[in-house]
Amino acid sequence: MARPARQGATAARGQVRRELAALDRRPRKRLAQHLLADRNIIRRIVDLAELTGAESVLEIGPGLGALTIELAARCAQLVLIELDRDFAARLRERFVDQPHVAVVEGDVLKMDLRARCSAPTIVVANLPYNISTPVLFTLLDHAELFPRLVLMLQREVAQRMRAQPSDEAYGALSVLVQFRARVRHGLHVDPAAFVPRPKVQSEVVVVEPYAALPIPVRDIRVFRSVVRAAFQQRRKQLVNSIATVTNNAAGVLRAADIDPTRRPETLSLREFGRLADAIAAA
Repeated sequence: MARPARQGATAARGQVRRELAALDRRPRKRLAQHLLADRNIIRRIVDLAELTGAESVLEIGPGLGALTIELAARCAQLVLIELDRDFAARLRERFVDQPHVAVVEGDVLKMDLRARCSAPTIVVANLPYNISTPVLFTLLDHAELFPRLVLMLQREVAQRMRAQPSDEAYGALSVLVQFRARVRHGLHVDPAAFVPRPKVQSEVVVVEPYAALPIPVRDIRVFRSVVRAAFQQRRKQLVNSIATVTNNAAGVLRAADIDPTRRPETLSLREFGRLADAIAAA
């Protein structure tokens, strides 16, 4: 059974290379373009979106449209945001007869997503690894629009998003994402599923933004500043690592009932919330 699967994957990668050749193009390293070519993985990714056929979907970075074909068959409206001019033109040609598919050429980080999408919209994206974190936070900042995000990421980033206190991967990304959303593993994706093959392993995660934040905080901006400051010097004791955001580190730590000698990677989400509130109230 393995041989037909390998043959199918080889044929799919060959098809991607032929499409690139027809465009006289190679994937651009500066855009971190790795085009998904494994049809089984594509189906499994779209399954994670849990589409019923009535939804609106946003796909970021569709490339040549490998995921798009499957998405277009399973949703009511599909918006594609593609930065690459050649790929955007190819997508317009490919989906010209499908009026429910709209191609938007441009940088997702510079767009007014509220003007492009209506709530609720499901996001499905094979994100370029070099912009995955800023795109993730942009989407979380629009949580009222996007109840579910199905994202292909570098596995290391996915692990950091799910990490718990005292895990090696636990850091500012872990806390800031878990403050905004529930994160669960979707599937692992081998480099062989892409053209060209990336040098890293990939993972698909399902991110579901909270309708209400899991912990109350006085000031979200203070919370973010405290988390980032703490992990900038993660090996130092908290009394030293948060000195850039307060001139009374020992006092606010006592107010938050947190031992000043602890290190940032040991604090839970709720403890970071208490610390941020103590600083905001000081």
